[in-house]
Amino acid sequence: MPSETQPLSRRQFASDNYSGICPEAWRAMEQANAGHAPGYGDDAWTARAADLLRQLFEVDCEVFFTFNGTAANSLALASMCQSYHSILCHELAHVETDECGAPEFFSNGTKVLTVPGEFGKIEPAAAARAVLKRSDIHFPKPRVLSITQATELGTVYSVAELQELWEVARRHDLRIHMDGARFSNAIASLGVAPKEITWKVGVDVLCFGGTKNGMAVGDAIVFFKKELASEFAWRCKQAGQLASKMRFLAAPWVGMLADGGWLKHATHANQCAARLEDRLSKVPQIEFLSRRQANSVFVKLPLPVIEALRATGWKFYTFIGAGGVRLMCGWDTTDEDVDSLATDIERLLSIGN
Repeated sequence: MPSETQPLSRRQFASDNYSGICPEAWRAMEQANAGHAPGYGDDAWTARAADLLRQLFEVDCEVFFTFNGTAANSLALASMCQSYHSILCHELAHVETDECGAPEFFSNGTKVLTVPGEFGKIEPAAAARAVLKRSDIHFPKPRVLSITQATELGTVYSVAELQELWEVARRHDLRIHMDGARFSNAIASLGVAPKEITWKVGVDVLCFGGTKNGMAVGDAIVFFKKELASEFAWRCKQAGQLASKMRFLAAPWVGMLADGGWLKHATHANQCAARLEDRLSKVPQIEFLSRRQANSVFVKLPLPVIEALRATGWKFYTFIGAGGVRLMCGWDTTDEDVDSLATDIERLLSIGN
């Protein structure tokens, strides 16, 4: 049993949040730690990070940094809504299932309404039906379509799929928010420029996650529709998201963006998940619950095998129904990690037969 100060004995597959800080982010934080710098975002690191994001997306945009994704999503959504509006998202979206009501809280009561769709993706027709379901004054008026990219089931919206959702949004006067906690993994999967799945397909604001891709802390909120960022700095301050030493949120972005580390690490995580999928696809007893397109694999395993895996020290999440298992790869996952887990699963399944 590890002590409170010791790391786990092996790399795990529960979450890409388990990993440490990647070298690029660590070096940048160390460099930012040398000497004094102005506080509250008036430093060169924050300015440089914002400029690098503008270069990455090839457009002039407003950029803010928050401590985590919950704050990023909730404050961004609040900037797009009034309290009498509603937010449409997939029924498994993080903003609905895992934010403890923060989007509603920070928007003073904006209602989150869920939309179905296979493999974690919003169906355009279902989104349109949700808008048209009621238009009377007694029902919260739909105002925002929130898209998770990559999705909670490890799938990725293609450019064409995003264009279809944009058409729905344009037709019904909806703004588009993108929860990009694993946006880097989506780009690595699609192999397109970031602009192709953001502002060029109507995304008004992106919450770009860094923590799951090797940073210690911090998300970037990128406003492509700049007028939505009006007074957003005050919103961040009021919510406790204005870091006094902002350079330590911004510097890792400089380290990751300057030499492409953000994409390198996401590509590696995706490749590890592909390796795991390939190994498990050769096991007849395993049922896949979703298509792997990013850095996670979803499978169904017998409950005794799940219990035995945990008894051997493996950690993973089972929040998708009886027998459902999510296996998540990170920037520091190795081929040996993947093979070790796959071998244990194969062994335990063979014992059960």
